[in-house]
Order: sequence, then structure tokens, then C-alpha cells
Amino acid sequence: MTAPNRNTLWATALVDELVAAGVDAVVASPGSRSTPLTMAAARHDDLRVFSQLDERSAAYFALGRARRTGRVTPLVCTSGTAAANYHPAVMEASNARVPLLTLTADRPPELRDSGANQTADQEKLYGDAVRYYKDLPEPAPNDRALRSLRTTVARAVATAEGADPGPVHLNVPFEKPLEPTPVPGDVPSDLDPDAAVGRDGAYVDVTPGSPEPGDDELRQLANELSGADRGLIVAGPADPPGLDAEAITALSHATGFPVLADPLSGVRFGGHTRVAPVIGAYDAYLSEALAGRGGTAEGADGDDEAWDDPQVVLRLGASPTSKRLRKYLAATGADQYQVDPAGRWREAEFAATDLVVAEPSRLCARLSRLVPGAAGSADWREQWEAADRTARAIHRREADESDGSSSSPAFHEGDALRVVADALPDPATLFVSNSMPVRDLDRFGPPSTTSVTALGNRGVSGIDGIVSSALGAGSATTDDLTLVVGDLALYHDTNGLLAIDRCDVEVTIVLINNDGGGIFHALPIEAFEPEFTASFKTPHGIDFEPMADLHGLGYVRLDARPDAADAAGGPDAIATDLAAAYERARDAPGSHLIEVRTDAEASHRTRERLEAEVERAVHGDVVAAADDGGDAE
Repeated sequence: MTAPNRNTLWATALVDELVAAGVDAVVASPGSRSTPLTMAAARHDDLRVFSQLDERSAAYFALGRARRTGRVTPLVCTSGTAAANYHPAVMEASNARVPLLTLTADRPPELRDSGANQTADQEKLYGDAVRYYKDLPEPAPNDRALRSLRTTVARAVATAEGADPGPVHLNVPFEKPLEPTPVPGDVPSDLDPDAAVGRDGAYVDVTPGSPEPGDDELRQLANELSGADRGLIVAGPADPPGLDAEAITALSHATGFPVLADPLSGVRFGGHTRVAPVIGAYDAYLSEALAGRGGTAEGADGDDEAWDDPQVVLRLGASPTSKRLRKYLAATGADQYQVDPAGRWREAEFAATDLVVAEPSRLCARLSRLVPGAAGSADWREQWEAADRTARAIHRREADESDGSSSSPAFHEGDALRVVADALPDPATLFVSNSMPVRDLDRFGPPSTTSVTALGNRGVSGIDGIVSSALGAGSATTDDLTLVVGDLALYHDTNGLLAIDRCDVEVTIVLINNDGGGIFHALPIEAFEPEFTASFKTPHGIDFEPMADLHGLGYVRLDARPDAADAAGGPDAIATDLAAAYERARDAPGSHLIEVRTDAEASHRTRERLEAEVERAVHGDVVAAADDGGDAE
């Protein structure tokens, strides 16, 4: 191999091994010290380079792309604060098990701790948030060093994408010259070809694997599931590349157990919902107070039976978005089997009775062939399906007033999520922000046969990087991309909008603008003024139309606040207008921003009224919702 200097040789070998490991794109931010890496990536025929100006946005873009694909999209940045700006995304990737590889360029070791310009301590910069860290040696044009480099890159990608996927950090020091400037005699001509050029394919082929129980343990688990009359399969937010809905459906059929599917599980939406008992509105009618008590009054479907609790629960994926579901399951005292491929604990109520170390989808497929017969009764499944029908009818204002229900007429933020979910094309990628959008999708977004990949950043549940994560996910698919985001989250990642043009991604953004931190209305601090408004609600009064103009977005504003909605013809008219605006934006070329102005307090009060109404319709008046103060995660 010929190279003008050792830095070019080193960076080219590193990038070659990334491609050999299956990498097809990198996200690079401009900087001097990272020049060898950026040049090597830009000159590689099999790599797409996404150029991002802001390192924090770049990191979330790579995270979103990896969340959609399950494969790593490496990051390249210069030294100093550039590397520090990756840290929030590294934290999210660690907790959410998203493969991420940061390649942080650095000054050579002799300049560290010297006061040299743009020099910082990048050793183990991300602490224990990474699965693997290595400070690479300085580029050395010899066979052993190059073999070591290629092996390290293969290990890094395999670790990031392994059974416990997550972030990996390689710190890459370079001394000048950083450009591919010829340095006579710098690269020997007699390097071993395998070291200098690499092998045919990856230098080290990594055969992936995942843990699973032995046959005896699997039969025991199958017998325990089949021995229960009342069981549930709870699918929480999925780790990339997602849960296999068909395998879970097969287990549901084999056991007779309903599937409580988080919107981020990959199980709530898709063709399998035609034949599987997929439940989605549980957040509206479950509560800690319900467990062990049940209702006795006649419900919306004429059911005069008490509410039955599960005896056994099989939990897949991360902790569910719904706090009410988590609390309810803990209070039932059911045997809970927490399935985790990495053997980690992901059940914050500490009520699970068993930890099953296995890949969830494969486990479900194997169990479905071993369960001797459906244990769950038709009445058990009907309890959940009837409750979901009742909740959906009330949420859609279709409840029959003769049974005592009369849904509040006010348009609320949950209606916006329901309208968008109903109008999604097939197929679609839907990215939802933290705070209220993901919660509203959980409660108000019903299961459907539409092929929807719903994604969110629930690892550490921050509102930073949401726009970039969504655009990164959109860059990895030809599916239509929709982002539902709150005003603070959009403002927080305005820089991320640059990726629409720079990375050639089209998106329809539905902005829920309640002028501040609307979720805090769900907390007791709401009662404390003036501190609540000044330090928690934090109204900002931002006009988002100029931002849309700045980034060339088509723009529509709808005012769904109570007085404006009444003047426009009521909540049904607002819902119709939103659906029409979304469909126009979805079908038009380019990217679009639909701003929906809402009143956070009015929306929260409406959610409370609907919650009480659903509980009365499903359980009668026996059970009151437990008010545990909520959370703002």
C-alpha cells in the first residue's frame, strides 16, 4: 500500500476496517485534528459521509440512524469540546442499548497536560457509559501496529453491536501533518500486505451470538406459563433492531395471553394486530389501586364481572413508558419473568420474580413451540379487549351517554397524537419526543394494521437531540418520516434542522406548542406560584414560523387552545383540520412544520377527566386512580 504519510495510512486502515465490518455511513463534523479520518471516510467509495456542523446534533443523528437500523454509524470529530458534545447521546445510547462508535481525534500524548491550545483530557471521557474504550497509539507504519489497529476496529464494531449493544469510544491521536501531504520516507514500501491493505473481507470476522436458556430450563418456563389461566405478555420499548412481532404473536396464540404493547415496542402497529390480541390503551384504565380489588359495577360492554389480575407476566424489552402499568404489575403480586439478553435488571419496581437471560424474540419463538396448549381463557382475553374498546370509544368521543359516559368535548394534546397516528402512511417511521408526546401516543395511539416503526429516546428520556435523532432515523429508510415534538425539545435542537438539507432527509414535523414545560402540570409543584411559572413552566413566547422559513419548511399553524378551538367549530373541527394539514404535508414534496398551539393546563385537566371516565366505564366506581405524584421523565 502506498500512502503519502503515516497519518493517512493509519486513518485509511481504520476506515477500511469499518467498511469491512459492515459500516456504510459515518457522521463527521468539521475540525482540523480529525482531518485524516474525515479525508479517509470522504475518499472511500463504499461510505456515505453525513456532514454535521454541531457535534451534539451529529451524535444524536448517528444514534437515531442506529436506532432505526440496529447497526453502528460511527462519529468523527476533532479534539476538545467537540468530543464532550457527544456525551448526552453516549448516555442515551448506553441506557437504550443503541450501537454507537465515537472516533474522537486528539492531540499527540506529548501535548497533553501542557496548556496546548484545544487540548483536553479525553481519556475515558465518557466514563462507564461505554461498553469498550481504547486510547489508540500514535500512528505507526509497521506491521504489528497496523494489525493491532485493524483488530481493535473489528472488536469495537462487534462490541457496539453485540448482545449488550451500546457506545464504544476510540480516542485517536494524530500529530501533524494532518492532511495527505507527502512525507518522504514516512511509510515503508515493504509493509506486509495483510497489515497495510487488510485481508479479503474483515481483518477479524466476528461471529455474533446471544444467550438463551437450555432445553430443560425452557421446558420449565413453558410449563409455568401454560399452568396459568391468566397471563400477560408485556412488550416494552425495544432495543435495536427491535422485537419480532410475529414471534410474539405466535406465543400469544400458543398461550392465549394478551399482549400489552408499548408504542415503542414494534408490536403495537402492523399486520399482526389483525390476529393477535394487542392491547394499547392500558394506561387509561390500569392503576396501582386496581390490583387485587377489581370493579363490580356493570361496565361499558355490559360486563358484570370483577376485574381479574394476571397470575404470570412475561416482560420483554425495556421498562414500559406507562408508569400506571408498571405500578399495576408490581401491585398484582404476579410472577413476573423479566427477559433480558444482557442479563441486566430493567424493572425499577423491583417486583419481578425471575430474570431470564435470553434474546426475547428467539425465546418467544421457542416457547411458542413448547407450550402444550392455550392456557388463557377467552374470558380473560375479552376482559382486556373490552376495556380497550371502551377506552378507545371514549377517547374518540364515541361513548354512549346511556351508559353514563359523556366524554369531555375539549381538544387536547393527546388528540393530536391520535390524529397523527391514524393518518400515518403505510409504511411510516414515527419519532416521538419525550415529556408528553410519547405518553400521549402510549395512551391515545391505538393498535393498527399500518406498518409503523415508532421510535423515541427513552434511555435517559431527555428532550435534547430529538430532532437530530428523528432525522438520523429518517436517513436510514425510504419510509415516510414524521416527528411529533414539543416546543422546548424543538427549540433545544434547532441546529438539528440543518440535516434536512445537508443530509437530504424529508420530514413532516408536528409541533405541540404549549409554550413551556407542560408536563410539569402533572406534578404537585403546579400548586406553588410564582415559582411554578417562572422556574418550571417557563413560558417563552417563541414564534416558530421564522424558524420554518429559515430552514425552508412548509408551515401551517393551528390554534387548538379552548377559546380558539370553540371559535373554529369545536374539537372535531380542530381534529379534522389537523388531519387535513398533516395529509397535505405528508403528500407534498419537501419538509413541513405543522404547529399546533395548545393550552398545557387545559390539556392536562382534560386528560384527568378522560382518565376518570374510562375508569368508571371499565371498572365502575369501586376503584379510584392512585395519585402518586406522577413523574416528569
